Amino acid sequence: MKGRGNVDSIVSTMGVKLHYFEPSGRKIWTVVGKDNEYWLDPDLSFCSCADYYYNALSTGGQCYHLKAVKTALEQGKIEAVKFSDSEFDNFISALVRDLLY
Repeated sequence: MKGRGNVDSIVSTMGVKLHYFEPSGRKIWTVVGKDNEYWLDPDLSFCSCADYYYNALSTGGQCYHLKAVKTALEQGKIEAVKFSDSEFDNFISALVRDLLY
């Protein structure tokens, strides 16, 4: 299956991260891919990677980052990182900055 090796590699290296903000309970998912870290929303089947835009939207498939989140959830291999709500704005700003460059 195309991308399976990438999925297994991401999951085995704990590349799926759940950033959890307290006390609001807001969640931001990121996946460390081979070239960058990407923002995802598994509930919306959204990923910020180029493959999502170029292939997944046109074919209806999922990029390997979204598949990695699903696999990591099934295997319980997620790195959960807790933050204070006061850190949310800075976290989002840094995430957007990284996505733009």
